[in-house]
Amino acid sequence: MSEAQRTNHKTLTKQNRKLVIAPYLFILPNLLIFSTFIVFPSLLGLYYSFHVYDGLNPMKFNGLDNYMKILTDQEFWSTIGRTGVYAVIVVPLIYAAALGIALLLAREIRMRGFFRAIFYWPTMISFIIVGLTWKWIFGDSFGILNHLLTMAGAEPVGFLTSSFWANTAVIVATVWSRAGFFMVIFIAGLQAIPTDYYEAARLDGATGTKVFRYITLPLLKPTSLLVVMLCLIDAFKAFPLMFALTGGGPGKETTFIVQYIYEIGFNRQELGLASAMSVILFILIGGFSALQFRLSKGGAV
Repeated sequence: MSEAQRTNHKTLTKQNRKLVIAPYLFILPNLLIFSTFIVFPSLLGLYYSFHVYDGLNPMKFNGLDNYMKILTDQEFWSTIGRTGVYAVIVVPLIYAAALGIALLLAREIRMRGFFRAIFYWPTMISFIIVGLTWKWIFGDSFGILNHLLTMAGAEPVGFLTSSFWANTAVIVATVWSRAGFFMVIFIAGLQAIPTDYYEAARLDGATGTKVFRYITLPLLKPTSLLVVMLCLIDAFKAFPLMFALTGGGPGKETTFIVQYIYEIGFNRQELGLASAMSVILFILIGGFSALQFRLSKGGAV
């Protein structure tokens, strides 16, 4: 090999090395942030889950005792049950609201961008602010609804002190704050459906209901699965909105799993036990995500 060939070979090798390294340099900042705020705390929480730790005194290794304690913690499983019921109710409502709004705003209508912004706007508000806002609406002694009922001569309603009404308030606030986010996902899914299907259906004289049933819904299955899974994960991670709106009350009626973990960890100062509960919640949410990937790969959608 001549000197010129060796020089060209070295130049090409350096260029190839730069091409290989460059993508990793671009993702390095995000990787560092993800590792610092997600990976490292998750591993630390897993480590804590095998110890007795109150945040002040030295940790003591106790093996699987925290997990065994959870198995006999009736309040933990009751909270999981309440969270599951909440998810079963709120997920279909968000799905229906988001899809209905998307169907309306995917069309060519006047001020479409304005209406999309209006429905999306609640998703940009902090859950704490959403909870406090709806608390001013549903509040028993200072709420707008009860003020209007009193002005109309009716008796005030205990929206935040009644089990039924407190759960209803939480569900209404959740749907209001999240439907706009999933509306955007549905609009993207609707716009990805080829217009040829709709044109052929119109030529065949298909009604709007049949078009929706036999064209729109089947072709939206991947999007629908994504929305349902994200809604389900959101429901099991719900905490700030309920904490600001009801504080978990009345009693424990609107205390869901994340709030219960928070109370165990920071109110009772049992960080090891709370970490073990977090690991179980992580496994549960991971199961939902794995189910989504399996259904997507398996051709179920």
